[in-house]
Amino acid sequence: MLDESLLDAPEALARADRRGLLRGAAEAGARVRTAARHAAEAGIAELKPEGRPRAVLVAGSGSAAATVADLVGALAGAAAPVTRLVPTGVAPAAGALRWALPGWTGSLDLLLIATADGAEPGLDVLAEQAYRRGCTVVAVAPKATPLAESAAGRHGLFVPLATAPSGLYEESPTADPGTLWSLFTPLLALLDCVGLLEAPPETLAKIADRLDRTAERCGPAVATYSNPAKTLAAELADSLPLIWTEGEGAAPAGRRFAAALAELAGRPALAAELPEALPAHGVLLAGTLAAAADPDDFFRDRVEEPQALRARVVLLRDRPTGGLSAAPAARELALSHSTPISELEPEEGSDLESIAELLAVTDFAAVYLALASTATPT
Repeated sequence: MLDESLLDAPEALARADRRGLLRGAAEAGARVRTAARHAAEAGIAELKPEGRPRAVLVAGSGSAAATVADLVGALAGAAAPVTRLVPTGVAPAAGALRWALPGWTGSLDLLLIATADGAEPGLDVLAEQAYRRGCTVVAVAPKATPLAESAAGRHGLFVPLATAPSGLYEESPTADPGTLWSLFTPLLALLDCVGLLEAPPETLAKIADRLDRTAERCGPAVATYSNPAKTLAAELADSLPLIWTEGEGAAPAGRRFAAALAELAGRPALAAELPEALPAHGVLLAGTLAAAADPDDFFRDRVEEPQALRARVVLLRDRPTGGLSAAPAARELALSHSTPISELEPEEGSDLESIAELLAVTDFAAVYLALASTATPT
C-alpha cells in the first residue's frame, strides 16, 4: 500500500530515503555539467574522425548502461546502426559477466563502454578484443579501476565517471539515479564529434538546465497537487502500469521507467511503443486487470482483502511536431475499458531536452513510489 500522506511530508521522506535516492535524482543537472567537463578534459572536443563509424557497439553493466545503449540507438537513428552487447554469465556479478564482439567488428567500428563499476573483468577482456581488431574504444568508468587503467593505456579514450556532488554513492554508484547522466553525457559529446547527432556544449548546458528546472518542480518540498512526479506516483498506487510511448525519445524513457519501478520500488510494469502497444496490451485491459473487472460476488465483505491490482495506462509522448498520432486511439481504447490514464508531455525544447524531462519526472516518480511504499508512517 502507498502511504500518500508521506508524499507531502518532506521531513518524513528524508528520513525514509536512507539510500539518498531523492538527492541523486535532484543532482542530475549537476552531474551533466561535471560529466561534460570531464569529457572536454579527456579530449573529446579535439577528436577529428575521418568520417562516421560504420557501426556503434555499446557495452556495460547495470540498468543505467542498458538505458544508455537504448538512448544512443534512438538518437543515432539511421546515421549508424547501434548494437547493444548483452552480457552472458551465471550471475549478475562483476566477475561472472562476459561480453563478446560480433564477428564482423573491425577498424571502422566504435565500441562504447559505459559502467559505474569499472572492475568487471569481462569488460577488460572486451576492450582487449576490440584493440586487437583495430576497433576504436571509448570508456566511461570510475577512476582508479582496472578498466580505467587499461583504457587509458591503449589506443582509446577514457573519461572518468562524474561522481555525485554530495559525495553519496562512492561505494555503490549503481544505486544513484543520476548515474545515467554520468554515463550518457560524455557519449553525447563524443557522438556529436563523430557526426552521429547534434549535442554541442550549449545543448548539454540546456539539458542540465532542464534537469534542474524539473528537479525544482518535482522536489520533496513541492505539494503533490502541483508536483508531476508525486502525482504520478499517487496515481500508480496499487496499479499495474502499462507504459505506452510515442516518439523516438519517449520510447527509451518508457523502458527506463519500467526498469526503475522494478529496481527501486519493486513494482512490475510493462512498456510498449504506440501504435503496437494497442494490440499488445489490449487483452490486458479487457481481462482481470481491467478497472471494472470483478468476477466474484459484488456484495461480499472486502474489508480484510488486499487491494486488487488494476491496469493503468501511462502515456509518455515527445512534444508533437505534427503528423499522425496514435494517442487519441490509445485514450479511446483505455477509456472504453474504464482504464484510467496518466499522461506526461515535456515542455517545448530540443529532442534531448524533452528526453531529459521525461527521464527526470519518471525517475522522481519511481523514487517516490519506493519511499512511500516501504516507509512506516511517522
